[in-house]
Amino acid sequence: MKKKEPKNFEIQKSDSEWEEILDPESFRILREKGTERPFTGQYYLNKDTGIYECKACGNEIFHSSDKYDSGCGWPSFTKPVNPEAIEVTMDYSHFMIREEILCGKCGGHLGHRFPDGPKDQGGIRYCINSLSMDFKKA
Repeated sequence: MKKKEPKNFEIQKSDSEWEEILDPESFRILREKGTERPFTGQYYLNKDTGIYECKACGNEIFHSSDKYDSGCGWPSFTKPVNPEAIEVTMDYSHFMIREEILCGKCGGHLGHRFPDGPKDQGGIRYCINSLSMDFKKA
């Protein structure tokens, strides 16, 4: 597999600038590629209608109509609002091979993509940390 060149994201900030904007846990996830414990995120059970945005930059990422309960413990979606909303890159950490999902505007770590989503919706599951997003209710 050919290695992808790193993307120059539209929004670029230093770690200290991100630390001024984000709370410590969101900084850990978005900028240091952390994760939250399963079944603990504020949006895991959210059923309201609206848009999920990147907590770091406000980029619209997922619509509530594409959210479903996968049982994995994190908010799961079948697709982003548009292909440019996210950037997919390979993640080889923790002795695994996964597809990492980054915000398409600021490069913040959102979660991972897996091929075990609903077959009638394309078969993809976007597994996203609640702490990487804000929710704007419709």
